[in-house]
Formats: sequence, structure tokens, C-alpha cells
Amino acid sequence: MIRIFLALFVLLSNIAFSQNKLNLIPYPQKVETLKGEFTIPATLLLSHDLPKEETEYFRKRVESSLPLRYAQKGEIAHITNSIISPASAKDEQKKEYYLIEISPKQIHIKSYTRQGYFLALQTLIQLFEDHKTDKKLPAIKIEDQPRFAWRGMHLDVCRHFFTVDEVKQYIDYLAMYKLNTFHWHLTDDQGWRIEIKKYPKLTQIGSKRKESMIGAYVDNTFDGKPYGPYFYTQEQIKDVIKYAQQRHITVVPEIEMPGHALAALSAYPELACTQGPFESATKWGVFDDVFCPKEETFRFLENVLDEVIQLFPSQYIHIGGDECPKTRWKECAHCQDLIKKNNLKDEHGLQSYFIQRIEKYVNTKGRKIIGWDEILEGGLAPNAAVMSWTGVNGGIEAAKAKHFAVMTPGSYCYFDHYQGDPQSEPNAFGGFTPLDKVYSYNPVPSELTADQAKYILGVQANLWTEYILDFKQVQYMIFPRLMALSEAGWGTSDPKNYKEFENRVISQFKVLDKMGVNYAKSIYNISGKVVPSNGGIAYELSTSQNSSGIRYTLDGTTPTINSKAYQSPVSIPNSLTIKSAYFEDGQLKSAVSTQEFIVSKTTGKKITLEQQPSENYSFGGPFTLIDGIIGNTRQLGKTWLGFNGKDVVATIDFGQKTNFSEVYFNTLDNKGSWIHLAKSAKIFVSDDNKNFKLIKEIGKEEIQNAKGKIRLNVGTQNAKYLKVFIENAGIIPAGNPGADSKAWLFVDEIGVN
Repeated sequence: MIRIFLALFVLLSNIAFSQNKLNLIPYPQKVETLKGEFTIPATLLLSHDLPKEETEYFRKRVESSLPLRYAQKGEIAHITNSIISPASAKDEQKKEYYLIEISPKQIHIKSYTRQGYFLALQTLIQLFEDHKTDKKLPAIKIEDQPRFAWRGMHLDVCRHFFTVDEVKQYIDYLAMYKLNTFHWHLTDDQGWRIEIKKYPKLTQIGSKRKESMIGAYVDNTFDGKPYGPYFYTQEQIKDVIKYAQQRHITVVPEIEMPGHALAALSAYPELACTQGPFESATKWGVFDDVFCPKEETFRFLENVLDEVIQLFPSQYIHIGGDECPKTRWKECAHCQDLIKKNNLKDEHGLQSYFIQRIEKYVNTKGRKIIGWDEILEGGLAPNAAVMSWTGVNGGIEAAKAKHFAVMTPGSYCYFDHYQGDPQSEPNAFGGFTPLDKVYSYNPVPSELTADQAKYILGVQANLWTEYILDFKQVQYMIFPRLMALSEAGWGTSDPKNYKEFENRVISQFKVLDKMGVNYAKSIYNISGKVVPSNGGIAYELSTSQNSSGIRYTLDGTTPTINSKAYQSPVSIPNSLTIKSAYFEDGQLKSAVSTQEFIVSKTTGKKITLEQQPSENYSFGGPFTLIDGIIGNTRQLGKTWLGFNGKDVVATIDFGQKTNFSEVYFNTLDNKGSWIHLAKSAKIFVSDDNKNFKLIKEIGKEEIQNAKGKIRLNVGTQNAKYLKVFIENAGIIPAGNPGADSKAWLFVDEIGVN
């Protein structure tokens, strides 16, 4: 009987523990509860044989609230460690394996390497932070190692520059949440940020620009202030690399080629296809002037790479390869001769020639290249790895060809996107990537077999800084999304248990507060979602807190604690403005959220699309086009659908024959982001969804004159189905950013009156 009771007690203890997870991010692979608890002593004693560099890092992180010292002769250490023979490791990821056993008397760590020991210390730091009030750690056994070998964060220092100290802080954030790769984006059109001793003009000229674009891109306004010179000396770069190595983080440098080269061409115009002169870009976007694939250019790039490789010990060197317009190459006699001489198919083949030549050189130095997925154009270089950003297809194609890939699709991993309601967030690049979406990402595409999946190195998030002016905003954009990335990369994220993860995130906020980190509090704010309701729409409100604290108004006034309490989705029967906010203990705890609705006869009806939007700009799916919300031309977040190279063919089912005389929709013009107005539009009606009659057609000139805000008088109509065909602009013409690439078509609400 006693044995049965004890067994039942242990079982119930384990169940209770599983229901009350430790506040750890990323969550470990395996946690086992033991009997008892470890009482944190007034002074924590460390074993003398602990790896010194990592232990000193640990001391600095915790000693402000927890005194530590090394045990003296005769004293029993509270924290001990043993390094298992590396020969015992069965695979590469064992390097990051660790085991922690917390008993009532001591904490013992086992690992194969000092890197594993360091990761164990990060887990301990989080445990100590979470239990510094009650001073008791549960007796547990944690056995842990990551699923993916590459868990990275990228930082663009070209659009806006960040100091060495700020870069070190960024690296510290990665270390805290067990990321192991820092991708340093050092060159671009807007600035060259790395000292190359053989080419001093790169930093003398290329590290500055005459002014910078400010505000939303569509505003086309500039600050008129010279920017720079800003760059890192080679000594500073060595310092950063050493700092990262102490935290077991690999620094991967990126030197952009053949595109995004204006800053380099401003210093050395002879490397272009035309004579120039050039200057570092003051706008954001993509530009036609790129490196010309001539011998002089290759010598230059090889010399640059020599110095880069000497500085950076990383296995991979990132060579960019993305967004390279072919306009200049098409017009360049040398490029056309090169295409003929090497029997290349076209300019895309020339891009492949360029990348393969660079790869061969990098390989002679004992290194490998990695590039954005455009390096697949014309054929992938033999040993190259792919960083898949335009979606998951680049990674899938690479893995199927037995090339390694890092997954970083913009729809999940671009942290320059909005993470909350764009109306209450700082200006961002666009898109909508909230915390739960990052957390839901599985880096292994379902299209891959088990053998192909082995070529997925891991996952990375990217932070482009066009709209990020200072380091406080860097912090805001990466936190708390970095935590979701961390757990997705570790392999323990579970979207079904997102709310439990969100609670662990909130528990981490006190650590960020202590550090003075300016993290986003978007999860506290009201999140609104339009849902179908009885042939119309309703507005569903939620927050990470108790939804009973939500108050709202329907007359446009600011909500107070005395406003109507939210209980269920709010019906939107007609055009109105809803404002909402979260209150706790009578106090306003969130930003006030505002949403205007313009209700028409299509609002909330059934809609189908013949072609689906890009994953980056697909929030809400087809329903976004009939949800009663007009898109904000300054914010490409939740309210637009984006189609890359595709037409929009939308069919709306009114449910019954309906009278109307006007059809409206909006299409966006933002050429710097490769977004072009529609080329044409046609309106059809039908009663059987099979036989459609054309009732209106407009061309490019009419759309341009209306600046994309289309209002069409279609005469008196009575139909059950409406079909709207909106034609994509096609291939972007020369003289525009992204020339020779597919244009984006952005559309928001399709309404009828």
C-alpha cells in the first residue's frame, strides 16, 4: 500500500509539474521532476574546476542579486560540472548538449563541450531569476540539446549604423536565449561599414551618404542631414568576434554582391557597367547599378574577401546575391559578350556565373558561401548554402538538390514587420508578423522527405533597419519575438500551447526591465480580428490578459473603465469606428486601439481567389478583401493582400441577387518597394457562377489618374455573383527599382454600393 501511495504521489507530482512549466525560454527537450528542492544559499559556492571563461560570464549575469564565490578547501561546492569526453558525441549537435541535475544539496552540470556548459548556465540563470524571491529551485533533471544547428539573428548596420557596444548588447541578447549565429550585414547601397585596408575609399566615401529618407516610403521625404562616415575598423571587428566567441556565437559576415553595391561603386565607379558617378543611396529599395562581372571587379572582390576571411573565422561567408536587377547587364557590351563566350542562357545565367566564380575563390580559402535564395537563379553554385527569404521554396529547392539551407521566410522571420496593430506601432517596413506567428513556424517544410530535411541547417530572423533609427527601436523590434524564434529553433515550440508560451514570455519581461531593454508590449494591447457573422461581420477582441478587462465604444470616443465591457465578438452592421482598450484595477494598461469600418454590400460575403497572395502579405487571406477595412497606404500591415507577379481574380457570392451600381477597390503605388498600380481591371456579373458578363473595363491610364483609388459606376445591376479581375503590372520596366523582376500588386477592400 505504501509503495502504491508513493508511486501515485510521484505520478501526481509529475502531472502537476507538467501543468506548471518552468519559466524557461527556449523550453528544454526533457524535464524530469525529482524529490525535494534546492534552497539557494546566501552565497553560492562554485567548484574550482568549472570552465573559467563561461563561469565568469555567469557570475557577471547573476552576482548583483546572488553573491557567488569559489569554494575554499573543505567546502562543498553548490555548482559542479563534468565534461564528457568529446569522443562520446554521436553527432555534431552533441556540442550543444547539456544535462542539469538539481538535488537538494547541489547543482551538477554535464556536457560534451564548454559550449554545452555555457548553454546550461543560460538555463540556470533563468531559473535563478525566476526564483530569486522564494530562494528555492525545484529538484529536477533537465536533459537538453537543440534540434537545429543554425539558430540565428541578422542585423543590418548599413541603413542605420549601430556602435560596437550596441552590437555587443545584441550578441548578449542572442546568448541569453541560446541562439548561436550572428549574421552581420555589413555592406549595401546605403553604406559600406567594414574597413578594407587595400581599398580605403570604401570607408572614406562609401560609409556616408548625403541624407536619409524619413517617414513612410510613400512620403518620399528626406532629412537633409549628412549620415556618416560610420564604419567598423578591423580592430573593432576583431573585438566583436572575440566577444561573440566568449558567448559561443558564430559571427557570419555579409558582403553584398553583385547587387546592392551603390556604396562600393561610389568609391570605385570603375567596377560598374557605366561610368557613373555614383553615390551611396539616400532612399531605401533596390537600384539598377550593380557590380559588372569583369576581371577588375573579381580582383576587387577577391581582395575584399581576403581581408574578410582573415578577420572572420566562420565556416560560411555570406555573399548576398539578392535583388540584383539585370538592367545594366542587358545594356552592357562586356556582359553580353560574356554571356555568349560562356554559352550562358541569359542574364540570370550570368548571375550564376558570377556567384559560382566567387564560390570557387572562397572555397580555395577553406570556406563556404551562403547567399539569399536568388543565388538559385541560373543554377546553384556547387557547394553553396541557401538562405531562403522570399518564402520556403528556395530552401525546398536547395534541400532537394542536397544543398544546405537556412530558413528565414519573410512571413515568419522578418522582424522589421509590424508585430502589433500598425496604428499603435512605430513606423515599420510593412507586413504583419506578431509573436504567435513567429512561434508557429516550423523550419522544416512539409514537402521534404526525412533525408531531404537533414539539409535544413536551421532558422534565422532578420532585422533590416530602414525604419529603425536607434538601438532602442532595435530592442523594440526584436523583443519579444526573439524568444519565439529561440524556441522554434530549439525545436520545442508547440503552437497549440501558445498561451502557455506567452505566459513564459511575460515572466521574462521582468528580466528585460532589469536590463533596461525597450521591448514591445504589443501582446498587452488589444488585438482585433474580423470574423464572418450571419452574412455580415463581427469584430473579435482579445488580449494576453483577461478579456473581461476590455472596454470599447462604437461612437469613436475614447473608452473608459465605464465603457461597455467586451463579452463576445461585436456585430458591425453598418459603417462605424470601434475603439477599445484594456483596463486593470481601474487603470488603463494598453494603448487605445482604433478601427474604422466601411460596410458595403460585399462585406462579410463569401469570396474566392483564383490565385493566392504571397505568404508575406496574406494576413486574413481572401476575407481581407471583404472585411470592411480600407487599407492604409502608409502601412503595409494587416489590411492589404500582396500578389507577386500574379493577377487578382476574386469572385464574391452575395448569397442572393443583389442590386448595386458602384464597385470600388484600392491598389497601391509604391515603386520603391516594387509595388505598382494595376495594369487594368474588369468587372463581371453572373447568376450561376459559370456564365459571367463583362459590365466594366478600365485601363492603365484611368487607374493612374485615380491614383489607385478605383470607383467605378457600373450602371444598375442585379446579380448573385461579382467577379473582379485586377491585372498585375507584370515585369518592372527599366528605370524603376527592381527592374526586370515581377511587380507586386497590392489590393485591399472590394466593395459595392
